[in-house]
Amino acid sequence: MSSLLQTILQRTVIDGGIEIHYAEAGEGTPLIFVHGGMGDWRTWDPQWADFTQRYRCITYSRRFSSPNRNTLSTTDHSVRAEAKDLAALLERWNAGPALIVGTSYGAYTALQMALDAPRKVRALALTEAPVLPLADRVNGGRQAREAFQRDVIRPADEAFRVGDIERAVTLLTVGINGVGPGEASTRAGWERRMRNAEAMRALAFSSDAYPALDEKSLRGCAIPTLLLTGENTMPIHRATTQALIELLPHASLKVVPGCGHGVHRDNPTVFNRTVLDFFKQV
Repeated sequence: MSSLLQTILQRTVIDGGIEIHYAEAGEGTPLIFVHGGMGDWRTWDPQWADFTQRYRCITYSRRFSSPNRNTLSTTDHSVRAEAKDLAALLERWNAGPALIVGTSYGAYTALQMALDAPRKVRALALTEAPVLPLADRVNGGRQAREAFQRDVIRPADEAFRVGDIERAVTLLTVGINGVGPGEASTRAGWERRMRNAEAMRALAFSSDAYPALDEKSLRGCAIPTLLLTGENTMPIHRATTQALIELLPHASLKVVPGCGHGVHRDNPTVFNRTVLDFFKQV
């Protein structure tokens, strides 16, 4: 079984001259991996061998992640732009309707795209999409959101604005993933986050980095959806996940033991088996 890191990296350019790097392997139904805030195309190495045996898999680096060389030139970058990128890529790759696996801001991106263009999506497997405005819908959610924005997002944004990238990345790593064992606490995890810090810097300069999703569209979404969350995740992720399970009529929830926010990294055995079983059923 080949490693993702042994797969040839390819490059394409989509609307507006946006450069995107991606890797592809396998045959059959298309399956797209969408990484989180400080990840890149390599994020999905723990999944690659298992999933490429069954599907035509594509993993890509979102707009501001390594090794893309796109320049930030706007103050309104958000999941909306990332969703448009994903829709354009599905067209470019002739990959719709696709199974989509997303984590964190990548899950947010996939969900926004699915609401915009549901015919492009066959099923979704999403881990802890940070749809912050939805947190207020559940008990304790408003307090979790306010604490997250006060203690993590705003200080990190300020660190980005004054050029203190290491402080910003540290704040986000601890605030999003928590402390303790796992890939997020390793040297390799730190280097990956620093390499992809521009993606979170783009959100720091955005006027609406975490826009609300349309609740009517969520309630009317007919796409089979699996929501995954870590047993030891942070309160903000627990709140947004709970809100989504209450809104999405065709969603099921899996709590993955022994991990926090980085479910696919910290417990790939359970993650892979759960997602593969779900896609087999749909």
